[in-house]
Amino acid sequence: MSLHFRNLLILMQSGVNQNSMKKQTVFAISFSMLLFFQTNISRAQGTEHWITAWATAAYAQFSAPGVPEEPSLENKTIRMVIRPTLGGHSMRVRFSNEFGSLPVRIGAAHVAVTDRDSTTKQGTDHILSFAGKSSVSIPAGAPLISDPVEMDITPFTELTISIYLPAKTPVTTLHGLAKHTSWFAAGDQSGSLNTVDALPRDSWFFLSSLEVLAPESASAIVAFGDSITDGAGARVSHYADWPDKLAQRFAASRPNNHTAILNEGISGNRILHDAAGTAALARFDRDVLGKSGVKGLIVLEGINDIGFPRIRMEELKSPSTPKNPFVSEKVSAEEIIAGLQQLIVRAHEHGLLIFGATLTPCEGTNSWDAEGEAIRQSVNQWIRSARAYDGFIDFDAVIRDPKHPSRMKAIYDSGDHIHPSDAGYQVMANAIDLNMLQTTK
Repeated sequence: MSLHFRNLLILMQSGVNQNSMKKQTVFAISFSMLLFFQTNISRAQGTEHWITAWATAAYAQFSAPGVPEEPSLENKTIRMVIRPTLGGHSMRVRFSNEFGSLPVRIGAAHVAVTDRDSTTKQGTDHILSFAGKSSVSIPAGAPLISDPVEMDITPFTELTISIYLPAKTPVTTLHGLAKHTSWFAAGDQSGSLNTVDALPRDSWFFLSSLEVLAPESASAIVAFGDSITDGAGARVSHYADWPDKLAQRFAASRPNNHTAILNEGISGNRILHDAAGTAALARFDRDVLGKSGVKGLIVLEGINDIGFPRIRMEELKSPSTPKNPFVSEKVSAEEIIAGLQQLIVRAHEHGLLIFGATLTPCEGTNSWDAEGEAIRQSVNQWIRSARAYDGFIDFDAVIRDPKHPSRMKAIYDSGDHIHPSDAGYQVMANAIDLNMLQTTK
């Protein structure tokens, strides 16, 4: 017998020899408590569970030409706007100091519904606590989950996560080059409706995910990849990347949709070597297996493994980096395929579905050459024919120029010849079979 029910029976039995009014009072209190306990026990027994409704891939600062270093923060409020693709009546936030060597002190943290820019909606602010306290230190190298907050969240509603950093804090863990605007403000404005003198910044800091308490049928699918998954080339804050477009398709086609789509793309990421973020093989546990409620993933990785070692630095005329730092890291099609096979084995070990996406064309970039194109074609042929994945998505077929297959179709090109435009991301999302993603393994 549970402790809750034992205490409840004692309370009910204590009223047996009292007058009828006291009996009625005890019964009313007991009945209310019974409903409360039954509700919480049913959640504990699995009728509801925690599902990641929004996530980003956090990583250490990446030093590269054209990528500015983030300065340390002190006495600053950071307001970060996110948009969960799954709703619920209770939520909690996961922060991350996983790439830090020192603790990170959060003086205060809040969540509220976003109004516009750095402003939140009146009456929606909730304090985030940690073991009942409003401030906390995130240990070096660790994530940290807030206490649950009773808050009704509807899918595709923007939320603002605000944290106040009172002490000097090096930016060790972030998601840079995000396609969504965050805001910096002086002092503790974490619980303010309107921030004063807030400055925009397109990154998320010390933030990993938001989870909701959702029905047992709810689950999440991870979009695992590089900048083409992250949304490079799409308009900022327009949710035009293919994972967001996929989430919108799910919601439109299934009124009772309980599937979250999580964007775990990192611009500059590779399968076999570190670059921006650790290699896909190294971050798989944290960014896929470590997310609550994940049932499957879509993998779009490999174009940077091919391209980075082929960047012609002399054409970029970069005085700070005269030589290509990746030139010694050329890989073959066989090595890329072996890396993808590792992801498949590890996903299946944990009962996850895993879907492969073909690599999109990139002729016209500084890193393209015929040898690299042959590698891309070989990897794509394996994805289409080997049947190693639980299914595949042919992004290459829908986005390439039929008259020049090594190039992206002009209407789908953002202008840099490797990252799709909003229209390109839409056609990619449209190419995904929703029924395939919901197959039970």
